[in-house]
Amino acid sequence: MAKKSKKKEDETKKVVAKCDHPNEVVANCDHPEEVIANCETPQETALSQYDIEKLIVTVRGEQVLIDQDIARIYGVTTGRLNQQAKRNIERFPESFRFQLTKEERDEVIANCDNLRSLKFYPSLPYAYTEQGIGQLSTVVHSKIAIERSIMIMNAFVAMRRFMVQNAGILMRIAHLEKHQIETDQKMDMLLDKMDKQSPKLLPEQIFATGCVWDAWTYVSDLVRSAKRRIVLIDNFVDDRVLSLLDKRADNVEATIHSRYYEPFMVDLKKHNEQYREIQFVQLSQRNHDRFLIIDDDVYLLGASVKDMGVGMCAVTKMQVSPETILGLLI
Repeated sequence: MAKKSKKKEDETKKVVAKCDHPNEVVANCDHPEEVIANCETPQETALSQYDIEKLIVTVRGEQVLIDQDIARIYGVTTGRLNQQAKRNIERFPESFRFQLTKEERDEVIANCDNLRSLKFYPSLPYAYTEQGIGQLSTVVHSKIAIERSIMIMNAFVAMRRFMVQNAGILMRIAHLEKHQIETDQKMDMLLDKMDKQSPKLLPEQIFATGCVWDAWTYVSDLVRSAKRRIVLIDNFVDDRVLSLLDKRADNVEATIHSRYYEPFMVDLKKHNEQYREIQFVQLSQRNHDRFLIIDDDVYLLGASVKDMGVGMCAVTKMQVSPETILGLLI
């Protein structure tokens, strides 16, 4: 009997030795929470009330602490914490303790860096309200739990006082956020309405005298619609035409067929030194009509691009191919 007692005493000393150095055991253990659960006096860490306040989150309109954070504060495992609450479930009605849904868990994980490890937990976490924390202090029997429960309760009181003192500011912030959402929704509706009512690229378009902006916008939209090439055939062009062609997409080539005019050539040279090149081809003969080629489509212009809308004019999409028009320029 003496030998058995001696053996049992030696085993007890080994367990105590492990608990005296929990950090060393945890460092070599894949399940640190199980090791901590076997230690009656876990290592205490410095903790302030402010540290606890930062852990309080709002779920279902209630200020709560998540079981994982409470377990760390108490120096016990999350499993042991919830087990004690389950054994005394009559002390923890739904208003004191409730289990998060998957959506609620994902939200607190997204908003709280300290809760990121919850995503690896096999079960959904529990949230404890201020009253639930008060009940925990009666079922988790340890010196740390009692002391830290007081700190937690004070943290909840401080947070509640902060909410009361700043209720006006918080309400104004909420009002501004709501107003911003409503404004965004109205802007989306307005933009959709403008898009539906905006002029479309019709195959035939007539502009009354003075509709300079409408004509310029229409031709600009034609330029923006190009996927490969733009060819303008116009006897009279100036730097405004260069600005128009710069509205094209990056991979679209642009060529102007026009009469040689020294001031314009100076503008074209300076333009090409800084921006994407616009090629120039001198017309061998004077042409009465103006044409705008967009990829494989040909548009007949009733006026020079720079004068569109000054007087009544039309833009007509033709059935002829671009190669036919270009072939007639030779």
